[in-house]
Amino acid sequence: MNWPRPFKAGGQALRPRDRREPFKVEAMERLTLTSCMSPNTEFIGEHLARFLSDRLPCPVSFVNDMPWQERERRFDLGEIQICWICGLPYIWKADQDQSEVALLTAPVMKAARYQGLPVYFSDVIVHRDSPFWTFEDLRGASWAYNEPRSHSGYNLTRYYLAKLGKPSDFFGSVIESGAHEISIAMILDRQVEASAIDSIVLEVELQKHPDYSSQIRTIETFGPSPIPPWVIHKSVPEDLRAELKALLSNMPADPAGRELLAEAGMARFVVVEDGDYDPIREMARVAARVTWPIVT
Repeated sequence: MNWPRPFKAGGQALRPRDRREPFKVEAMERLTLTSCMSPNTEFIGEHLARFLSDRLPCPVSFVNDMPWQERERRFDLGEIQICWICGLPYIWKADQDQSEVALLTAPVMKAARYQGLPVYFSDVIVHRDSPFWTFEDLRGASWAYNEPRSHSGYNLTRYYLAKLGKPSDFFGSVIESGAHEISIAMILDRQVEASAIDSIVLEVELQKHPDYSSQIRTIETFGPSPIPPWVIHKSVPEDLRAELKALLSNMPADPAGRELLAEAGMARFVVVEDGDYDPIREMARVAARVTWPIVT
């Protein structure tokens, strides 16, 4: 299958501010940072907040004491300033009139499959003992997706079905699980037969639960797609946004940054542009041909 081409290049690193230079940004009392990604990746946001707090003139705190939907709502209001968000809701926000969202950077994962680019995949998994070996085998099977604001779990599967000319009722049943980790658990418990899982989430789960490797199989991979970006509310002054981009993109040169990246399975952060997410816009347009009843 021909996928929309993600990213023209891997981005450029920016020069971080010299410690001896005065920080001329308009004063901010604090910054708040959050993640609307899967729960098993929240440690990345926690560590990143500490990393930035040690290098900025204002403290940076990580917000995780509320559901991700509330975190996203507060980011939209500017009450939370920095967010790691899926590419699908990013384009929805960016395409609004008078959009309040701006891109910071995007991670580049370290594993060889990512080829040094800010991309990721959706891995279609089944139980190891299932009779399915190809995506076509899943006709009439039960399918779980994490939630309808997800590119990797929802949008991308519908895009794949639309490009192959498959009908909306290709699966026997479709259910919203609420999270990629729950979809994996449902497959392990044989509650559903297949699901598309964010490759980053799946890799973290396999590290946490090595026994999963012997219990599930990947029968198809969707992608690559532009990876979920870190975004910032436009209420943050532009010079502070520039400083944040520099700090993030130069993390490999900082011992603490290298340690954080290694723990997260990342090689680096790169600066990205809005046009880098055009492939998701195109996939969303095509995916609209496939409709599923929302069953939770």
